[in-house]
Amino acid sequence: ILNYDIMARFRRRTCIILLLFILFICSIMMALKTLRPDRAGFGDPFGLGLLPELQQRTVLLDSKQNSVNRPQGDTVTRVSNLHSIAVNTMKASTSPVKKMEEELSSPNYNFHIFYYTWYGNPQFDGKYIHWNHPLLPHWDPKIANNYPKGRHNPPEDIGANFYPELGSYSSKDPTVIEAHMKQMRSASTGVIVLSWYPPGMADENGEPTDDLVPVVLNYAHKYNLKVTFHIEPYKDRDDRSMYHNVKYIIDRYGSHPAFYRHKTSTGRLLPMFYVYDSYVTIPEIWANLLTVSGSQSIRNTPYDALFIALLVEERHKHDIHRSGFDGMYTYFATNGFSYGSSHHNWASLKAFCDSNNLMFIPSVGPGYIDTSIRPWNNHNTRNRVNGKYYETAFSAALLVRPEIISITSFNEWHEGTQIEKAVPKRTGQVVYLDYKPHKPNVYLELTQKWSEKYRKEQEQWLM
Repeated sequence: ILNYDIMARFRRRTCIILLLFILFICSIMMALKTLRPDRAGFGDPFGLGLLPELQQRTVLLDSKQNSVNRPQGDTVTRVSNLHSIAVNTMKASTSPVKKMEEELSSPNYNFHIFYYTWYGNPQFDGKYIHWNHPLLPHWDPKIANNYPKGRHNPPEDIGANFYPELGSYSSKDPTVIEAHMKQMRSASTGVIVLSWYPPGMADENGEPTDDLVPVVLNYAHKYNLKVTFHIEPYKDRDDRSMYHNVKYIIDRYGSHPAFYRHKTSTGRLLPMFYVYDSYVTIPEIWANLLTVSGSQSIRNTPYDALFIALLVEERHKHDIHRSGFDGMYTYFATNGFSYGSSHHNWASLKAFCDSNNLMFIPSVGPGYIDTSIRPWNNHNTRNRVNGKYYETAFSAALLVRPEIISITSFNEWHEGTQIEKAVPKRTGQVVYLDYKPHKPNVYLELTQKWSEKYRKEQEQWLM
């Protein structure tokens, strides 16, 4: 009996020691996991050796940092080399990697997201572009005099109220483009609506970006995303120049596997073009291009497409119909800013579109704040309310059962509509907004959640 007692006590003690050891190991592992930064997957050296793909990105980032100390004259050669690397890499691997496909949410080609490639920095562009955005004066001189003037001074001071996890990046950086594609794919969006100006043209604060389109298409294809074009209001935009530019886009990029084509109710596969500030041009000019009898008609030609106009005021819906457009979108992320961006008007707009054989594409956004570039525009700020504003917009969009939902935006940082990862940052007198108490990827996760919800509800609509 004594021996049995001793053995029983020994076994109990051994089990307790073993249990404590296991708990100790688990505690160590949890502590290490907690120490790992959230953004390690997109450029931090911590832990990147775990995956060959990420290790390769670390080498690229290290060489990019070293290049800052090189002479300025190297910039053009460096950009050219990086473009060659990006294009050659994508040519060598045109189909998505199976493992990556399993890890990411499937793309939803009815979720379109506005994307901007107008950012630049000294490493890739020889100077900062757009991050150094000027402070825009109010149109009333009396009001303008009450606000600061000048421009932002990156990298610590940028033209945005939030600060990107990737820093003041260049849109030419292949590692940045790939990080963006991975984020958009993780959000279960499917179509990138790429801001586009014709070759040699740009917005007043930027530089031409058409040469980036092939790189964006290649990386989009790697992540099974599609690309369509958001045609900006370039100088002298009219029926003739639009015909020329649509032809240019389709001839140059239309054969790429990532080029988006939308399947219509009649079974046709057509390119789609969003036309920003379309209301600036009178309906008669658009009708020349977009109606069958128009003098510059693109209809029933190899360059026919779906053209989506921006609706701001209620009267624009009649102009859009008269112009020959195929649909309308609302773009602005400020609920109440315009008739089109006001959620309570979406039901009547959808009804108008349905009765006139037009597509209605509501635009949802996570919030709005542009006081970093328009310091006088506080009244249009819309607080994100920790994601509730975004979810309210999605809920309003789903109520009208749209064929497509557009998202404003992935990375329009100036207007604070981005869902790209942002991080807390404080520099001198500037304290940037952030997504706390949530992680930097919270708006990507919310987008993915609503993408799945939309898919399920759409199945019910079609039954």
